[in-house]
Amino acid sequence: MSGKAVILLSGGLDSATCLAKARHQGFLPYCLSVAYGQRHVAELNAARRVSEAGGAIEHQVIAIDLAQFGGSALTDTAIDVPVDEPEDGIPVTYVPARNTIMLSLALAWAETLHSRDIFIGVNAVDYSGYPDCRPPYIAAFEKMANLATKAAVEGERLTLHAPLLHLAKAEIIRLGDALGVDYRLTVSCYQADHEGRACGRCDSCRLRRAGFLDAGLPDPTRYAA
Repeated sequence: MSGKAVILLSGGLDSATCLAKARHQGFLPYCLSVAYGQRHVAELNAARRVSEAGGAIEHQVIAIDLAQFGGSALTDTAIDVPVDEPEDGIPVTYVPARNTIMLSLALAWAETLHSRDIFIGVNAVDYSGYPDCRPPYIAAFEKMANLATKAAVEGERLTLHAPLLHLAKAEIIRLGDALGVDYRLTVSCYQADHEGRACGRCDSCRLRRAGFLDAGLPDPTRYAA
């Protein structure tokens, strides 16, 4: 075994694949999900299912209500989730500082677990243009983590793993399929209903649907209509 690893788990396709990849590499997975005030709460139910199916040693759900700040279509019901056509630039579904907050929580838990490894399922190929999904950001956070923790200062350096960073969505799906991921358990839609059914029109739904098509695999997503 490679030791304990904290896996950030949203309940979506990418994080489910990331969990499977960590297990395949021999890590003991400790999954962390964040209830950040997202309007698509069905993903947290999906995260619980994925965690259990993926053999997590423990699954923590931490509540941090970013809806108090708003500023994103995912946390502010006054902002519509864009559908059908992709936006130019950084879309309104970007949640300010979300990955930084989540990775900081994962870092805190990893240090208390005496874990030197964190996994995050960010992707810089088929993604929505979020600045906190880029390789320079991942490298910068890892550098910061190794400056900021007692464990790292005392010689237990942390590695931030982003195994999907340079993969297209179809490649991620093929990888997960080979690792036995049950994508029926996952929810990717930005505005899924309470039963986890996808809208089929948002950016995340379009990327997911195109990914299965390009991978040549059947799409198990449940759509509301």
